[in-house]
Amino acid sequence: MFEQSRNLKLFGLMASIVLSCAAHAAEKTEASVSFSKRELATAAWIRDHASKENQSYRILESLTTEVGSRMAGTPGDARAVAWAEAKFKELGFDKVWKEAVRFPSWQRGVESAEILAPFSQKLAVTALGNSISTPEAGIEAEIIRFATLNELIAAPVESVRGKIVFIDHKMKSANDYGQVRQGRASGAVEAARKGALAIIIRSVGTDSHRLPHTGGMHYAADVMQIPAAAMSNVDADLVARILMRGGPVKMALKLGSHAGEVMQSYNVIGEITGSELPNEYVLIGGHLDSWDLGTGAIDDGAGCAITMAAAEFLHRHGLRPRRSVRVILYANEEQGLFGGSAYASEHQAQLKQIQAAAEADSGQGPVLQLDSFVGAKARKLVMQMQSVLAPLGVKKGTSDADPGPDMGVLKSAGVPSFELVLKSDDYFDIHHTADDTFDKIEPARITQAAAAFAVFAYLAAQAPIYFGEQMPVVQKSH
Repeated sequence: MFEQSRNLKLFGLMASIVLSCAAHAAEKTEASVSFSKRELATAAWIRDHASKENQSYRILESLTTEVGSRMAGTPGDARAVAWAEAKFKELGFDKVWKEAVRFPSWQRGVESAEILAPFSQKLAVTALGNSISTPEAGIEAEIIRFATLNELIAAPVESVRGKIVFIDHKMKSANDYGQVRQGRASGAVEAARKGALAIIIRSVGTDSHRLPHTGGMHYAADVMQIPAAAMSNVDADLVARILMRGGPVKMALKLGSHAGEVMQSYNVIGEITGSELPNEYVLIGGHLDSWDLGTGAIDDGAGCAITMAAAEFLHRHGLRPRRSVRVILYANEEQGLFGGSAYASEHQAQLKQIQAAAEADSGQGPVLQLDSFVGAKARKLVMQMQSVLAPLGVKKGTSDADPGPDMGVLKSAGVPSFELVLKSDDYFDIHHTADDTFDKIEPARITQAAAAFAVFAYLAAQAPIYFGEQMPVVQKSH
């Protein structure tokens, strides 16, 4: 009995020692998952020097001056692809290539609208992307107003049939975009279900200029297609005031927009090759296409320039991190995320090699916050990254980052993702309008954004572990 008791005590002591050692080892391992002092010092040097000077402003000036508008499938799009290849090579990227992306094209034609009665008023309008044309003579019909898409959906068919639907959903701030854009995207389908002849929406924008905002919309296979347009916010105010006076309001609408041929463009890719793990990489980038009304400075020339400049800065200063830094300039984001889908499909077998993905597509900056979607083991690294970025005004963010429209499909596939949240309170003043031009770019803002992306790209590529280890479950949207 004594011997058995002694053995049990000995066993307990040994078990305690083993558990203590295991816990100590776990603590040591956890503590070792951090950037070294040298890496953090290098990142701080990148932050301080890149925030004073980088190529972002000059790259964007080149794109908007030498190419201009770049709607997918147009000659401007082809010029942009050639520009991007040449610019990557000029900036010294180790590898430069392009990957084909095919999509149905769309062409804009004549566009006009006016109130015929009770008062004659010309309106500033533009066709929504993918809209069909009106009959050649146009459409003349009474307007019926709805405050929101949901109000249209709830309306009786008899009140809508034979009329032009007007969705008057005002966007007050950037936070409203997700909700307001539903009227742009789906309004034509819901109006057509009830027999409307056409739809015109208040522009999805926060400005008070007489410039309409275009943007993508879609049709449903089982519903008749009707023309769709947007009017400027000030004209939407005008129409609303006329309707408030009572009595029928008659509008004339003429659009010449129509579908074109299936076209081919390219994702253009530049890479700075990693020093130790060249087949693993950090993805950053923006979309190369733009709408045709402006020259695509904010949307998304800025994102292209920010990310190209971030990688170029590392290369120019001989800072070659362990993993590769790959910059993707995506094709045709505006009309359906074609470039992002094509890249994810083409590289399906290599998705586990992506250390981190982050797109810049919400303006010129500055970066305000660092959001992440990474495994549990990488959270300390993210905290260190944010600490380095803090002097630039970058705050700690959430753990459910949206990596950007083209990279959302990568997050859905479980790729570690980040969002360097860009200041966007003025973004929707010019979003998708003729006013999206280079003069709106403020050098200090875009320079800070490129510096933040340079720090992010360096540290993500240099990290001691794979960011995807112990990843959370991706929440599917419905």
